[in-house]
Amino acid sequence: MPPGGQVQGGKNGRTKQNQSSATGRRGGEDIPPLPTPTFPASQRRKKQRRKKKDQHQQVAASLPEGPLMEILSRVPYRSLCRFKCVSRSWLALCSNPDIRRRSPQTLSGFFHNHRYGNDLRFRNLSGRGAPMVDPALSFLRGYDGLKVEQSCGGLLLCRCWKSHAQEKDLVVCNPATEKWTVVPPIVFLDEEDSDPYSQPGLAFLGFDASTPSRFVVFAPLVGCLDDVAIYSSETGRWTRSGCDDMAVPVVTAECVFLNGFMHLTIDEPEIATVDTKGEVWTQIPLPEDMEPSNGNTSMGQSQGLLHAWYIDPDKENQLSVWVLEDYASDNWTLKHMVSVPELFDAEDEDGFYEMFAIHPERNLVFITNGEDMTLSYDMDNQEVHVLCTSGEFLGGLPYVPCFSEWLSDGH
Repeated sequence: MPPGGQVQGGKNGRTKQNQSSATGRRGGEDIPPLPTPTFPASQRRKKQRRKKKDQHQQVAASLPEGPLMEILSRVPYRSLCRFKCVSRSWLALCSNPDIRRRSPQTLSGFFHNHRYGNDLRFRNLSGRGAPMVDPALSFLRGYDGLKVEQSCGGLLLCRCWKSHAQEKDLVVCNPATEKWTVVPPIVFLDEEDSDPYSQPGLAFLGFDASTPSRFVVFAPLVGCLDDVAIYSSETGRWTRSGCDDMAVPVVTAECVFLNGFMHLTIDEPEIATVDTKGEVWTQIPLPEDMEPSNGNTSMGQSQGLLHAWYIDPDKENQLSVWVLEDYASDNWTLKHMVSVPELFDAEDEDGFYEMFAIHPERNLVFITNGEDMTLSYDMDNQEVHVLCTSGEFLGGLPYVPCFSEWLSDGH
């Protein structure tokens, strides 16, 4: 028996005396718990992210694949890209072409040229992160240069050229799927001895992502709408049309394809419209308060309705936005008015300003001063968000991704 103590049986044959000796404390005293180790904030955040990731994986594993694919098909594409990082199984699911084709798409950014040079670039709407698509359209192989002229429904209309060729090709491409096709030269097969026409100075692209089986290209042959060539990818042929009452020139490369009609700005206070077959021609008078000859005018579509806008230099660069809610009556409704210099905090009310786009699903417009700043303005809550202050992005062509299969013959 050890001196100074009485043997008492304990678990594993230990004695209280031995335990006291080991800790350096007298028997009967409570042993304080060991302090909880502290971790840096960065390690705690990593643990929290890992925990959330594990939870997401558990949720994904608990859902049958059918309902999960149905849910993911209703998620915007940018969110699908983020979900790919959850796990390998989610990477495979979110990369499924059927899900991508069905996922709703919205404005993701703008194609534009660099201010100093012709380098094609893409500006994300958020202003952050890598471009969603290849900004250089490098999948258009075999060409030495290109210029993007139209953006419609997720497709782009480009003029592409080779260094040794005199003529340029009209090319329609889909940056999201990287598929493209060359529009053939303008030849009317129903005309005897029809020689190819020279490439038109202006061409306009029409495409509706909800019916992605075809696209159309409109090309005024002599710059006016009384003689127009219309190409359909469905037939692979050009047809000839025109309206004698519209022997007026098309004044800008801007257009709106809406409800199966191409809308063009002409050298009149009107908007000309034509269907995809060139059979129905109409004219829509511009709002009475618009002065196309004096200020910056343009048009676009938002929430399924035609919009027109005008920055009036005679009214201290006041922006007015109208919406055409009823085609039958040609009555425009004034939607919003605002002083553009105030949006830019400019002391001088003179100067150049351009509204170059409207969001297809929101009352959000995009404006630049043409020098160094571009911003978005929410007409509902009057909030301003600065997109660029360096002059690198001074407007561009709005782009909405489209993952639908639309080409039966192409690259």
